[in-house]
Amino acid sequence: MSIYLQDLTVRLATGVSRLPAEIRESHLDYLLSAQSDDGGFRGRMGDESDLYYTAFGLRGLSVLGGLYGEPAERAARFLGNQLGSDQTIVDFFSLFYAASLLQISAGIDIFADSDPGWRRQVAEFLGRLKREDGGYAKAPEGHAGSTYHTFLVMLVLQLIDQEVPDPSSIVAFLQSQQAEGGGWREIRASKRAGTNPTAAAFACLRMIDSVPHDTQEETIDFLCEMQTDEGGLRANTRIPIADLLSSFTGGLTLQDIGAFDEIEVDSFQQFVNSLQLSGGGFQAAVWDDAHDVEYTFYGLGCLALIENHRANRRGE
Repeated sequence: MSIYLQDLTVRLATGVSRLPAEIRESHLDYLLSAQSDDGGFRGRMGDESDLYYTAFGLRGLSVLGGLYGEPAERAARFLGNQLGSDQTIVDFFSLFYAASLLQISAGIDIFADSDPGWRRQVAEFLGRLKREDGGYAKAPEGHAGSTYHTFLVMLVLQLIDQEVPDPSSIVAFLQSQQAEGGGWREIRASKRAGTNPTAAAFACLRMIDSVPHDTQEETIDFLCEMQTDEGGLRANTRIPIADLLSSFTGGLTLQDIGAFDEIEVDSFQQFVNSLQLSGGGFQAAVWDDAHDVEYTFYGLGCLALIENHRANRRGE
């Protein structure tokens, strides 16, 4: 697993381990019950398991220390059946991240019988997504780079132990995506910055080791502005309601900068807890009347950020 994702998984698992046992157990039971008979996970509207939700289910199990034994073996069978299928870059990331978690947590290598040159072949495919602006497009037919998909390509390349080609062009692309007043846009046609593309861009710059000090300060100001009266973070200035995805990605970025306490941490925690279901699982936002494994991972991630922040303040 890459340094970035390995560090993130360990950090979140450490934070989650500080939660009361009954909370950990309720979410573990929820995730185990959500695993389908085929070994994968599905979204709240889907009838079949898919790579996207399977990756989130396994991420949740991993940080809870539950990715081993029979659930891991079932997940491996599902992932193995997806090899060679047509996939988007999001599915590529989901497959390789899930596979890496299985190898680290359960010692299962779903690529053990693959062509020895499969990593190079994947890197060549991803290379075809590179655009003249320096970023990576969502699909081969895309005309311009995307902040989020550039982030995903970098993560996949790290997961398969391949070098990121021409990182200076990625830095130039990300500079072109910065918005006035701080934050990053997802695509060049976007009129405003968003929490999630900002988190993606900042993570890319961290991986390349190219984060200017003034960029950090602008990022802090922008993300703090995204905290609503509810306590969570919203996706952008046009959306009045906070959600767990934006809260996690924005909170993680602030913690990476060392500025998590620049937001109101108590109200952040109250927001996250308000979306936590007594029987396990999380809703996405106050408007949500359902739950799924994706937002359960984001909820666990937010709780881990809070626990790590408080442990750090105690000097632990």
